[in-house]
Amino acid sequence: MHLIVDTATLTDFCGRLASAPFVTIDTEFLRDKTYWPILCLVQLAGPDEAAAIDTLAEGLDLSPLFELLENPNVIKVFHAARQDVEIFVRMTGKVPSPIVDTQVVAMVCGFGDSASYETLASKLAGARIDKSSRFTDWSHRPLSDKQLAYALSDVTYLRTVYEKLHQKVEKSGRGHWVADEIEILTDPNTYRVDPDNAWIRLKARSDKPRFLAVLKEVAAWREREAQARDLPRNRVVKDETILEIAAHPPRDAEALGRCRGLSRGFADGKMGDGILAAVQRGLDMPESEAPRLAAKADIPQGLGPIIELLRVLLKLRCDEHEVAQKLIGNAGDLESLAADDDADIPALKGWRREIFGEEALKLKHGKLALTAAGKRVKVIEL
Repeated sequence: MHLIVDTATLTDFCGRLASAPFVTIDTEFLRDKTYWPILCLVQLAGPDEAAAIDTLAEGLDLSPLFELLENPNVIKVFHAARQDVEIFVRMTGKVPSPIVDTQVVAMVCGFGDSASYETLASKLAGARIDKSSRFTDWSHRPLSDKQLAYALSDVTYLRTVYEKLHQKVEKSGRGHWVADEIEILTDPNTYRVDPDNAWIRLKARSDKPRFLAVLKEVAAWREREAQARDLPRNRVVKDETILEIAAHPPRDAEALGRCRGLSRGFADGKMGDGILAAVQRGLDMPESEAPRLAAKADIPQGLGPIIELLRVLLKLRCDEHEVAQKLIGNAGDLESLAADDDADIPALKGWRREIFGEEALKLKHGKLALTAAGKRVKVIEL
């Protein structure tokens, strides 16, 4: 098994891959005890060779890898790219470019909403992936041959997966469909964590401005502390504790120490001071500046049957075009479309409108009908 542990070997390897039309990439990392992922291994494969890079090797300079990731002439192929790309963005400040995510391409090619790598490797490369090393401790050294074989299988079969999916896309003329989805992955803002938005992931049930103001400030404080201390969020303060603090804002250390999940020692210390300061900022925030929960679509009464018709049409057209329904629209999109012909949803834009949105509007207004013919549903122009 080829494991790269020194800069000279990495430089030679990346130099050879720089002339390849594409490389496949995967990473192995740990994140259970830290806020930021600890990169333990990078697997790379070109058309003719593959290797794993021991990112924990002493003295190893990863600059040749980063140069390859920025090479505009080499396509970087990932599967379920977001977490891998996030790691490289944090390390270099740049998104690898150009990139392709085979999970996204698979959705365009009719493999469902979130096809796993194992599924694609089996269907397109005839491979069976040994999953026994999936939950290994990738920071432990030395790595066994079995671990390296598993890690490299994530990029060797990916070559065939990518090539066959690329052929399908070229044959179907859906390159612009893929480009629309990949655009999100190439946006650096996708990987930026804004502490001021941390409150959103807590899924608050109350819409009271004062509650949301305190929630925002305390969640932002925790996010910054977690980043600075490189600890998981819930190792700083648990989600349920933050929600309790927002619902019943403590004014002093004694009240804070009575909150679920916090000790009096915590409340009396520097961390307690930080929380209390965040609570006070929330209490002092003008109500007009308090965050608001995302408004739920106001669906007029009686639209249920229309939504169901749109759902049937969506499934019908997605099956016909062999594209994942998730790419066209979700339940909320269908509700918005049922209520508003000009809804700001993807289904009414670009290629999505061509294969579904336009017909959906006609169905709403009685210009199309759905009927059953044997075991199939048919669309009839009226």
